[in-house]
Amino acid sequence: MTPDRGRSPVVCCDLDGVLWRGDEGIPGAAEGAALLRAAGLRLAFVSNNSSHRVGDVVEKLRGIGVEASGGDVVTSATAAAAMLAPSLERGARVLVCAGPGVEEALVDAGLTPVGATPADAVVVGFHRGFDFEELDRASSAVRAGARFVATNLDATYPVPGGMLPGSGAIVAAVATASGRRAEVAGKPEEPMVALVRERFGRAGVVVGDRPSSDGALAAALGWPFALVLSGVTAPVAPPGGEAVPDPAPPFVEADFATLAPRLIGAFAPGSP
Repeated sequence: MTPDRGRSPVVCCDLDGVLWRGDEGIPGAAEGAALLRAAGLRLAFVSNNSSHRVGDVVEKLRGIGVEASGGDVVTSATAAAAMLAPSLERGARVLVCAGPGVEEALVDAGLTPVGATPADAVVVGFHRGFDFEELDRASSAVRAGARFVATNLDATYPVPGGMLPGSGAIVAAVATASGRRAEVAGKPEEPMVALVRERFGRAGVVVGDRPSSDGALAAALGWPFALVLSGVTAPVAPPGGEAVPDPAPPFVEADFATLAPRLIGAFAPGSP
């Protein structure tokens, strides 16, 4: 579905593989963002990476030359907390097998992040400190009846020179050890869909590097999908990555810099 021309649509950008790989900005990303804003389009940042606090994401964006505020950023940590809060009592204990972004989101939602049982819920997300002890604590809590929430199921994240195991790999370990399947909060699931609509409105385009999450989010929103090949997707799927879908989405470009002019032509106010 094409966004309503009567309203300027929001460009919802993924981060890993679109604007940066690891700690390195992707060349041209900042210039692409500036072009879109100069054309009157709003930018928002919607990431499945739950490991960072929102303020840290904002600082990282500024570090690569992209201005942002906390209100412009939604992560799968935010989605996980929003998913849990209505069903748990205020102050409920949530065991965190994830990074500080999840801890921040839980506190903001009125929940209590903990590192040990007892727990009313378990949230699992990407973090580099995952080890056997965490696997034991998280899976034990899930077996004991705690609600099991995954921030997302992305198998990998792109970094300079390759890929890292993603949240999906950690979730799979906890699911295997607990014998339970996780509820999923992030892209492309309904908690993230609802957050995007609430925060950014009903007209937009999704930019991402992963058809199975970014492309599926676009489909769930009824928005166009713009695929960049600077992350985990290629014409032939790399190990740990994905292939360009057949049929291809309406926009496919090498990177954000080359994508930006096409988005301006399609969605900027006053464009034909």
